[in-house]
Amino acid sequence: MKQIVILILTMTVSLQVAAQSADGWTIEAQNIDPKNYFGVTVANGMIGLVSSSEPMKVKDVVLNGAYDYYQRGRVSNILKTFNHVNMNLEVDGQRISRASISGYQQKLDMKGASLATTFSVQDKISVTHTLMALRHLPYTALTIVEIKAKKDVQITPMSVIEAPDHLADVRNFYSEIDRPHVRIPLLTSVGKSPSGRLTVAVSNSFIFDEPQGKEPRLIHEDWDYNMHLAKFTKTLKAGETYRFAVVSSATCSAQYNDPMNEAERLTIFAKLEGTQRLLDRHTEAWNELWKSDIVIDGDIQVQRDVRFALYHLYSFARAGTAYSLSPMGLSGLGYNGHVFWDTELWMYPPLLVMQPEIAKSLLEYRYQRLDAARKNAFSHGYKGAMFPWESSAEGTEDTPVWALTGPFQQHISGCVGWACWKYYQVTKDKLWLRDRGFPILKEVADFWASRVERKGPGRFEINNVIGANEWQENIDNNAFTNAMAITALRYATQAAKELALTPDPDWEIVAQNIPVLKFPDGTTKENTTYDGVEIKQADVNLLAFPLEYITDPAQIEKDLKYYEPRMSANGPAMGNSALSTLYSKLGKVDKATELFIKSYKPNQVPPFGVLAETAGGTNPYFATGAGGFLQAVIFGFGGLQITDSGIVQNNSKLPKNWTSLRIKNTGPKHIDYQVK
Repeated sequence: MKQIVILILTMTVSLQVAAQSADGWTIEAQNIDPKNYFGVTVANGMIGLVSSSEPMKVKDVVLNGAYDYYQRGRVSNILKTFNHVNMNLEVDGQRISRASISGYQQKLDMKGASLATTFSVQDKISVTHTLMALRHLPYTALTIVEIKAKKDVQITPMSVIEAPDHLADVRNFYSEIDRPHVRIPLLTSVGKSPSGRLTVAVSNSFIFDEPQGKEPRLIHEDWDYNMHLAKFTKTLKAGETYRFAVVSSATCSAQYNDPMNEAERLTIFAKLEGTQRLLDRHTEAWNELWKSDIVIDGDIQVQRDVRFALYHLYSFARAGTAYSLSPMGLSGLGYNGHVFWDTELWMYPPLLVMQPEIAKSLLEYRYQRLDAARKNAFSHGYKGAMFPWESSAEGTEDTPVWALTGPFQQHISGCVGWACWKYYQVTKDKLWLRDRGFPILKEVADFWASRVERKGPGRFEINNVIGANEWQENIDNNAFTNAMAITALRYATQAAKELALTPDPDWEIVAQNIPVLKFPDGTTKENTTYDGVEIKQADVNLLAFPLEYITDPAQIEKDLKYYEPRMSANGPAMGNSALSTLYSKLGKVDKATELFIKSYKPNQVPPFGVLAETAGGTNPYFATGAGGFLQAVIFGFGGLQITDSGIVQNNSKLPKNWTSLRIKNTGPKHIDYQVK
């Protein structure tokens, strides 16, 4: 294996997304069935816009960092805000709908992070509607519409703001700011979240190509409290193409004290930047992200699938924030938008390798909620920090009461500490370790030291927990929980020494005495009472990867052979991806390939192939699964490993039909790795 020089990709964005590309950059929706449609998300780490099977619409607009109590579970839910990017279109006075158009196609350009929808209205016009969540403007979306007349026709496009039913005290506004060189129309809505704790606001404005004084005359229509619109009418000659754009901003009081005014200011800024400047800066931002890419030669479909997963992780998070990742990212309200272990153990590692600054934001989320984790430990009679199983805005426990995972799935505290040390291993950022990483690791170690039941040498037990296999509730000495506690305790000791501090000697004493159980034949035992029943997902196998607590190949293979047949076909995607990675590390590439394909292919749903949580599931997009199968590529087939020496590459083998694998621009040193 060898390191190769960094390759810089030159990328361009086009308003017309190309047909399904030979280089694996385009996802094309084939045979769109509105009754069996699972949309794709365009997002920028702050706003998520989920596509619709209806023309010029989106299904949901999700705003990161904004949570309120409504709908289910008596716990907070990520906020679905105003839909401020929807449009209507009338052609010769008739409103179009899915039933009145033909040739409906949608294509996602992952390189430029834009979704283009094309269709025709009878023999009168063809329409291209391109949507993007601007990467450089975290609260703003851009919609570009091109209408080509096939005959003389009159069109009436409408920019619409609609309020979901759960928003209260909705108020709609329309204003025009008049300046000598420009007229700025503003369509704005503001409302309260269901409990009234948050104010949410959106605003949008048209961008026309015509010079001042020649733009179409806008008409504002205020239909009811839940919807209003701005529209214009234009007559086109046969063969004429007309283009306009809409910029749309969404904010809330979780980010700004005055979200309404800020939404309008951001919209004004975007409008006066103009369409081309917005496109250029959006493209530059995605170019920078895509310098860190995974390139597979020999299998264009797998290339497209892998890049699709990477696209989603890049879309759902961003550097310079204190926001984390939900299992469903910004693709909707799945899992209430809460943050689980899915972040640290599944989605975070690929981002740590490919985008360390984004990974840093995920850890900042945990650091800023460390006090809440301390209070959680205190309330359960422990010391240190006990991170919640489900976390939202404040970092308090947000698991529904009926789910026992909240108080008992405590391994997440170890996962957070584990992730902190992994960040230091990759970046060697000692200032970060001192100010952020070690404060977390210390509190996690103190938690485990207080959590164990000290029953004698080798019997510092961790009882009454739920492990990674959630189908085994309230069990004792779970393998994954115990091994993660041991690992976190030792990482805390290592971090203290790295900072020339004296670690608490009790941390190592506890680590040495936590048991990891075995069956009589030497197979690692999942918990004290485990008797071979079906399991939800990998648990014991995670001790070998990603924990690397078990390193003996014979033991790893023994555990794989025992637990793989016991994994449920209805379990989540990431279980098989972890097994795939382990078989790669054992040099068994055929088995690794089989499990790699099994980890995501059965989970794809139409028409884009977005991932559901389980095979045959209907709850996309499952970003946890994407993180898992990206790990199978990076750490399995790619042979990468995160060590105290940073990212290193071990010998590895590729699936038979792959001719090469390049993992580009990794880590803070921007190193490329290649396998042939």
